[in-house]
Amino acid sequence: MDFNCFKAYDIRGRVPDQLNSEMAERIGRAYVAVTGARKIAVGYDIRLSSPQIADALNRGLMAAGAEVHSIGLCGTEQIYFATSHYRLDGGIMVTASHNPKDYNGMKMVGPGARPISSDNGLIDIREGAKSVLPPASTPGSLQRLDVTRAYVDHLLGYVNPEHLRPLRIVVNAGNGGAGAVIDALEPHLPFEFHKVHHQPDGSFPNGVPNPLLQENRVATSTAVIDGRADMGIAWDGDYDRCFFFDEQGRFIEGYYLVGLLADQFLRKHNGGKVIHDPRLVWNTRELVSGAKGIAIESKTGHAFIKQRMREEDAVYGGEMSAHHYFRDFAYCDSGMIPWLLVAERLCRSGQTLSSLIDARIEAFPASGEINRTVADPTVVIKAIETLYQQEALSVNHIDGLSMEFKAWRFNLRLSNTEPVIRLNVESRGDRALMEERTEALLGQVEALSQPRADQRKAVTL
Repeated sequence: MDFNCFKAYDIRGRVPDQLNSEMAERIGRAYVAVTGARKIAVGYDIRLSSPQIADALNRGLMAAGAEVHSIGLCGTEQIYFATSHYRLDGGIMVTASHNPKDYNGMKMVGPGARPISSDNGLIDIREGAKSVLPPASTPGSLQRLDVTRAYVDHLLGYVNPEHLRPLRIVVNAGNGGAGAVIDALEPHLPFEFHKVHHQPDGSFPNGVPNPLLQENRVATSTAVIDGRADMGIAWDGDYDRCFFFDEQGRFIEGYYLVGLLADQFLRKHNGGKVIHDPRLVWNTRELVSGAKGIAIESKTGHAFIKQRMREEDAVYGGEMSAHHYFRDFAYCDSGMIPWLLVAERLCRSGQTLSSLIDARIEAFPASGEINRTVADPTVVIKAIETLYQQEALSVNHIDGLSMEFKAWRFNLRLSNTEPVIRLNVESRGDRALMEERTEALLGQVEALSQPRADQRKAVTL
């Protein structure tokens, strides 16, 4: 069997050669053996292989003596919600998110929806799955758990219905699972929804739901423009991330949504702490400070953000990758809460989404994340630090290399999954400077990634 489907934060692999029914059943037995969980929520996404893998997982959990609370077809955040809300011992979501359609996987949590990753049990589960563990003396049971009403009520609790007014909103589920939640929310909201690729379909007739791909943004953007909508929202397959389009059909970088949501949430709570990733930070820091909050940087990745949020009791956490975390949602990420908050902001302010975002883009223009494949990422990052260290006003290594200067800054970090480095650059109100420094850094990365014998051109500031 191929155990390469175990990753740093979850399980993900091709079906059936890396992830199949036998592997899923073994994982179920190992999960109970490692965690000791007795009551476990299980759900699955819209992929064609998901019901079969979930059934096998349930068999393994029950064989180990666990009580399975089956949600059925759902999103990852409903597993988080169910585990926390019903005080279960753990939860497992069968999903491969935005991976190709021949992939599947699992995301695991423990009590309180705390993530299980390679740092706190996933490696032990992998090792346990390498053998067929003996069954429990008393097998477990399977029962259906319908979380829809409680989950929808919880979502609606983030907005004040008195502040809402009619809006026209394009929603693109990408044939993933988000459409069912929109349908459940629709009777409670004064919004007119224009639904694109709405029906769940694991064959992905319109492409794998991944709005970060340029080609996948066209349908949402076009629908916003044609329908004269106030905004557009698109989700990935298990809808733990949401992506925004303004009334002009323009895709909004996730970085600027972090600042917008932080500002709004802090004003709702009269201050508090906000956790954010270190790739792009200046816009977030300024808005958090203006809303009487405290901005705290954390290493990128949901396990790190969630842990830091718990340590700081932060009200909100955000990553530029479109993950948004909420204290009242068990410190977990949701793809539904953010758009409800932005809709409320539009209703209350009377402003367009573009007017809210444009001022922030102008104040802190950013490159967006740029990936480059290099032979030895660690050597390249160290060399870049040496090049810039005398000019830098501050340097930190919270996640990769972050260096700040008077009018611009950058973050350069390793990918957790690929031999690439990821670059983000921003400036203080100077787009030309941001673009100039981005181009220079990319040139230096390219020169430094060449074999030493070929590094003939000087790498200078």
